[in-house]
Amino acid sequence: MATGGVKSAERALAILELLTRHERPLTFTEIARTLRYPRSSLHGLLRTLVDRGWAEFDPARRSYTLGIRTLEAGNAYNRSLGLVDRALPLMEHIRDTLDETVHLAVLDGVHNVYIAKVDGRQTLTLASEVGRRLPAYATGVGKVLLAGLPPEELEARLNEMDLVPVTSRTITDKDKLRRHLALVRQRGFSVDNEEYTLGIRCLAVPIYDVNRRTVAALSVSVPAIRFTPAHRQRAHRLLVDAAYRLSAALGYRSGARPQPSTGDHRGSTTGDTRSRASTKA
Repeated sequence: MATGGVKSAERALAILELLTRHERPLTFTEIARTLRYPRSSLHGLLRTLVDRGWAEFDPARRSYTLGIRTLEAGNAYNRSLGLVDRALPLMEHIRDTLDETVHLAVLDGVHNVYIAKVDGRQTLTLASEVGRRLPAYATGVGKVLLAGLPPEELEARLNEMDLVPVTSRTITDKDKLRRHLALVRQRGFSVDNEEYTLGIRCLAVPIYDVNRRTVAALSVSVPAIRFTPAHRQRAHRLLVDAAYRLSAALGYRSGARPQPSTGDHRGSTTGDTRSRASTKA
């Protein structure tokens, strides 16, 4: 009976993960075809998830989506982590200073997930929202998060990736991505060079915990036409300071307070968040 219980739990979680990945309603047939569960078992699992609020069923479209309980769980996760509450005032300060959109993201498999966002007033912005999952290889925050992984874990995740071009500037070669992430790791932050949205560039820095692990990334999204050297240097200074404060709040200790780099910010990856407190020792 214990084994059956574990199998049912694993199957229910697999359904939720499938609905999360696709970000669109899925029919029973699509779910059954993907997961290859017995139809009778799948009917029972979906009925239970719907009854408990973890999934919703649209009778008109005969399709399933995530339910309200998943939102409640996500909000509870953010509250328990405490990072969002600490980050929002700092993000709002960056937004108010630059009038640009600021994101906070974590890594989930091969995607980055936005857990907080404050909007600037720019009409051209990154297509993002809290809870949205984007391919990590194509975003500034995603590349920072990937660069912070231990080598063996990074390789495992790279093996799961299909580097589909999102724009003409997206990195689609794994060897090139490896070299790119090594440079991000060395310099301490990443720039998304219109790799996910043409016309938008993002500057991203890592946030560390007490064990010196990269646990989140903070970024500023800027219309490419406004991404001047002076503007990105100012964004860099603000991000470095905020990342330092958040890392310190999570128990990270590195000694001296960071001094933002004055290095070259051109290209897809630049700068030095490690300047010197937001980087691994």
